[in-house]
Amino acid sequence: MEATNHQLKPIYPTGATKWILILTAITCAVLELIDTTVVNVSLREISGSIGATTTEIAWVITAYAISNVIIIPLTSMLSDLFGRKVYFTMSVLIFTFSSLMCGLSTSLWMLVFWRFIQGIGGGGLLSTGQSIIVGAFPPEKIAQANAIFGMGIIMGPTFGPSLGGYITDHFSWHWIFFVNIPVGIAAALLSWNYVTDRIGAIKPKKIDWFGILFLIVAVGSLQFVLEEGTSKDWFESTEIVVFTILALTGLIAFILRELRIDYPAVNIRLYKNYNLAMGSLMNFILGFLLFGTVFMFPLFAQISLGWTATQTGVFMIPSALCTAFAMPVVGKLLTSGKNPKTIIIIGILITFIFLMMMSGSSPDSNQNNFYFPFVLRGLGLAFMMSPILSLAVAGLQGKDMAQAIGLANMIRQLGGAVGIALINVFLTHKNAEIRGSMVGYVNEYNNVSADRISAMAQNFVSKGYSTEDAQNLAYKTIEGALFKQQALVGYDHGFFMVGLSILLCIPIVFLIKYKKKAKSEIIADH
Repeated sequence: MEATNHQLKPIYPTGATKWILILTAITCAVLELIDTTVVNVSLREISGSIGATTTEIAWVITAYAISNVIIIPLTSMLSDLFGRKVYFTMSVLIFTFSSLMCGLSTSLWMLVFWRFIQGIGGGGLLSTGQSIIVGAFPPEKIAQANAIFGMGIIMGPTFGPSLGGYITDHFSWHWIFFVNIPVGIAAALLSWNYVTDRIGAIKPKKIDWFGILFLIVAVGSLQFVLEEGTSKDWFESTEIVVFTILALTGLIAFILRELRIDYPAVNIRLYKNYNLAMGSLMNFILGFLLFGTVFMFPLFAQISLGWTATQTGVFMIPSALCTAFAMPVVGKLLTSGKNPKTIIIIGILITFIFLMMMSGSSPDSNQNNFYFPFVLRGLGLAFMMSPILSLAVAGLQGKDMAQAIGLANMIRQLGGAVGIALINVFLTHKNAEIRGSMVGYVNEYNNVSADRISAMAQNFVSKGYSTEDAQNLAYKTIEGALFKQQALVGYDHGFFMVGLSILLCIPIVFLIKYKKKAKSEIIADH
């Protein structure tokens, strides 16, 4: 019977059924990605409400990220174990119920616990959602499928902060979780009625419990190190050292285990596929770029330019919409036979121009200065994302396709975590260096700074302050201006360095193998 299943001619959904299925999958993927960033702008309100410190409240983000990145590579195995229809619907329900419990949480650790559970449900939505979308299209239209999924990848992290800011400002932080509930219920009903099991799926006869354990230790510890490293001063912290050792030990044990057994939880032998390995490397860099710029620009705009959180989030939406409009165009280019390597390189160069323009920002910069650069960002990501997704999974089929999708999503999430961590380290050191250079010019022996401080002090005296208070206020004003200026220069350097690093992708693109006439034989998931 299994052989017969494998030989069945794929039947692809058509008409309304196809688009309801795709809409359900993409909505769930977007929900999962929105929730990776939606709480970022609400942490201050949440910490005040539940009585947590700024250090403790970071666990609300960390818990979700850790469970999310652990479950993503296991989704293929879990999908075969329970059946894709049951697993996807179950993931939607877990995500929805845990969203309700997050909103009802009254203490820090209750919220952290339910965010962890929410990440388990959310991780099941991302990769399974992508496999559902890919399975709805014949092999020759896989680029179009990946373009549709790519829109979700872009939309989620971009809409998250603006949505979170708006909801928190106009309602309360609880509603950033409650809004998931009606969407989740509708998605669960649609999933149960329209999602089908993958043809040829075989229920695992044995579960690789040790492999799962080693993966949890490796990926969970690594994610913890990346999320908490900056706040704990990296390897000056015993905690970070211990988790780094755990991550390395777990990773080695996981690799050895998965290579030696016949029923691995994650089939890492797939990395013998040259393009999948190169595509994963590109996916890592893509995650670095996507999450890194989403992380850096809001800080830059709010600290250096004085924007509000909502203003910053709303500004980033047109860039995401630009990507959404460009994705189908890129999909058509790929479907028509254009070389994906050429399209990726164009995307890299467009993104490089965006980052170079951002690196020239000044204290006088305003929204008008950033519209065009962010249009370029949207186009650059569109030209990079869909071809990378398509090249990485080209030639894979059935279960291998599902496993490869899970690995690709995990690598991209880790790339984002590594990118944010490296950018944080770079900015911390660069700000200290810039401040050291600037402070040397602010003293009573420098005529320019002395005159400025004196003028400010006289201004405060004229407003009724005592001479001593006026002098202190003048120094505080200079300190505030110095901080904004040092931050601005630091972020300019940050954009410049990310721009240079993105150029390193070009040699990697040339190493990818591409045959124009080759067609990927993908067993349909329907």
